[in-house]
Amino acid sequence: MNNTHAISLHAEKFQSAEQIWFWFLYSRAIRNSFVRQNNNTRRKICELVDVETLITKLYLAGRLNDEQLVVMKKYGDKRRAPHQYIWTENSDADKWKRAMEVLESACKERGWIEEQ
Repeated sequence: MNNTHAISLHAEKFQSAEQIWFWFLYSRAIRNSFVRQNNNTRRKICELVDVETLITKLYLAGRLNDEQLVVMKKYGDKRRAPHQYIWTENSDADKWKRAMEVLESACKERGWIEEQ
């Protein structure tokens, strides 16, 4: 058994694509602000660069588009999903939902999301 496999056995998986996306943006903001994370934080199944690489690959493959990425960033920074019943967020909610479906599928393929 190699070290990568051993590490992944003890790493905490995510529950959804939204959880991965919010974790990614929050962790990236912390890293960019040079704020140290609490050493008691549980190790995640993937690293920031893994998520960034996945998003890039999904975009380059045409599975995510510019509008979806803008919505993902906008609401990711707010740490909430757009709401379909708020008139001004209705269109964004549809783009968010479709983007999260793509991200969820790709993350499940990589074993980053806990199977339920």
